[in-house]
Amino acid sequence: MGMTLELSRLCTAYEQFDFGPVDLTVDDELLAVLGPSGSGKTTLLSLIAGITSPTSGSIQLDGRELVGLPLEDRHVGMVFQEGALFPHMTARENIEYAATTSGRVDDLVVRLELDGLLGRKPPTLSGGERQRVALARTLATDPDVLLLDEPLSSLDAPIRKRLRDELHSLFESLDIPVLYVTHDQRTATALGDRIAIVRDGNLEQVGTPTMVLTRPTNRFVARFTGTENIFDGTVTDESMVQFGDVQFQTPESDLSMAAVTVCIHPSRVAVEAPSGRNGNPTANTVSGTVTQWLNEGSEYRVDIELDGGSLALTANVRPPTFERLRLDNGSPVQVLIPEESIHLIPAGE
Repeated sequence: MGMTLELSRLCTAYEQFDFGPVDLTVDDELLAVLGPSGSGKTTLLSLIAGITSPTSGSIQLDGRELVGLPLEDRHVGMVFQEGALFPHMTARENIEYAATTSGRVDDLVVRLELDGLLGRKPPTLSGGERQRVALARTLATDPDVLLLDEPLSSLDAPIRKRLRDELHSLFESLDIPVLYVTHDQRTATALGDRIAIVRDGNLEQVGTPTMVLTRPTNRFVARFTGTENIFDGTVTDESMVQFGDVQFQTPESDLSMAAVTVCIHPSRVAVEAPSGRNGNPTANTVSGTVTQWLNEGSEYRVDIELDGGSLALTANVRPPTFERLRLDNGSPVQVLIPEESIHLIPAGE
């Protein structure tokens, strides 16, 4: 049975920064902690680990209070950005230094594919190799909670992606709470069972990756998670919203006749040929013109000015669609936005 980590009204303060109060429950899952620099992500981990002391509040692990306990009695494992290995020890010696049993070392060597590295010292290892050894050393202690502070951020993109893929199955097999601090949204959505968005020492939203990306609670979360299509609008009845000079069907809402913020994630905007679907107009389909595009590798970022010129949308377009439609600046297109992709927030939030 998994462990449960519970933070209740947790606060701390130092210099010009106030953290909390934060309430958060993490079960046997990976919670990706995402936020801008200086938002309090590392402070959150430091409080759980015991590196930083709270001014008030509670940290409980399966009902056991951690506040006031020394680091060594918390059974919390933490992996830092640079790994912090002992440079004079081999990889095996680093792992054995922390291990509860020799069998645990052998298991981690297999799972993290470390067999060929065991006799080497940290200065001779690549960044990705050092991070795997650091993770093995931390896991060798059999922690009840695992904390990771941007462990892949200093690695090159190809290595970061490969390690991210390798770690996904490992984290899934752990029956403990895992908190993974990152500034990389792709890592957060790829690894996280849930995502926590942090700003100015407070939790703005906690939810599944899909929920946070497509149902942000406020404009900050929307912008930070890549929702570029944010507009002032008005709900004209329980299932229609107007922004610019267009009206779109939305799921039924209790915000009738209210001023709202309209959020549409670019990944939820479909771009089609000008004729649309057999030339027949459909709900939430509007015409427009491509004004610019950017190749971002796995997708194209396409800016589209809707007919009438009062509104512009950004869409993420997959390469096969981009190439099939032969999109370029000035290309006419039709834009389809499914009603479930339109998210409304009360104005001012």
